[in-house]
Amino acid sequence: MKTTEVAARIKGKFNGLLAATAVLALGAGSASAEEVLRAVTAFPTPMFWSQDFSKYVDKVNEKGEGIVRIDIMGGPEVFPPMQQVDAVSRGIVDIQYGPATYHLGKVPEIDALVGSNVSTETVRKNGGLDLLQGVFEEKLGVRLMAVTQSGLQFHVWTVNEPKISEDGEVDLDGMRLRSQPIYQAFFEGMNAVPVSVPVPDVYTGLERHTFEGVGWPVAGVSDFSWDKFLKYRIDPGFFNTDLVIVMNPDTFEGLSDEAKAILSEAAVEYEIESSDRLAKITAETDAAVREKGVEVITLEGEAAKAYLDTAYGSAWSRLETSGSPLYEELRAKFYD
Repeated sequence: MKTTEVAARIKGKFNGLLAATAVLALGAGSASAEEVLRAVTAFPTPMFWSQDFSKYVDKVNEKGEGIVRIDIMGGPEVFPPMQQVDAVSRGIVDIQYGPATYHLGKVPEIDALVGSNVSTETVRKNGGLDLLQGVFEEKLGVRLMAVTQSGLQFHVWTVNEPKISEDGEVDLDGMRLRSQPIYQAFFEGMNAVPVSVPVPDVYTGLERHTFEGVGWPVAGVSDFSWDKFLKYRIDPGFFNTDLVIVMNPDTFEGLSDEAKAILSEAAVEYEIESSDRLAKITAETDAAVREKGVEVITLEGEAAKAYLDTAYGSAWSRLETSGSPLYEELRAKFYD
């Protein structure tokens, strides 16, 4: 089905829902003043990431009772992840949560998030997020509300034991790894072969040996039982979060000042709290997968430095090569 057809079908569905909501609101007296916002997530509902996003929604709904409410419409079954931000820009939905790097082709400045080694709190204070917000609105037509799960790092997980050279460096030469835009260049820099596979199909890909490993954070690796196949993890982790909450700018500006304040304040609180929850779930999942038999291969010294330099360097090099006039300014704010 074409994107335009999907959009029309979903928009019709949402318009129907809104009409029903309006009828109910008219019969509920004071409830008619409440603004109802529609949200989608890039990940299936059972995943840790979608479950955590619901904490932001709950926070807004609690703070905004009678003023503003967010309803989560669903995940990829509502809109394909790559089309969700466009749906927000066009006003078909109001809010989206997911990886910003799905849109690197349009917004190379997103690599500032990927290559960041400082907290979201830091880049809020130094103006980095304001700078990036301007880029999001200009190039994607959305308002950047929050950068979530700060401290998130990615790891290479493999089915078979990866080779380690005599000098302690990992050898991924020729290894087929499930990838995504955030670390495709890194994998290529390590001479691995990136394979693009949607999240719901990763289990089948591992089962059928379509690829030999994945790039993924510790948190969430057990959500769909990928750890049934993945027996090795390479440490240290690399990169930072690219998970964001975005909103339709016109929708945001059309809200009351009180509703805007609730959404914005909840976003700042959620950034901090989601980072804390991530650290907790990461520690718990790490212990669980180790107990299940996952062996952690920890690179050290110069080998670890070379590994991380290749990872972070791939992000900043990609941004520099894009010709973005904001390269120097973004690097100064996002990379210490």
